[in-house]
Amino acid sequence: MNKNTMKGAVIDAVGRIQKTLGRLMGSPKQEVKGVAKQVVGKTQKAVGKAQSAVGKSKRRAKRAKRKA
Repeated sequence: MNKNTMKGAVIDAVGRIQKTLGRLMGSPKQEVKGVAKQVVGKTQKAVGKAQSAVGKSKRRAKRAKRKA
């Protein structure tokens, strides 16, 4: 897990909380802001996962090259 994955998870959680609080308080504006944060968080989390996958692929390629 890298920094982007961690930050994305936190932003997603904050967005879920904000959306829920907005719904409970009857504030559509806060609800929408929460959903927007969730989208940002999930996107950042996906970027982090992609970065990790690329890094793993690079390490595997290096190991395979050494063995050959």
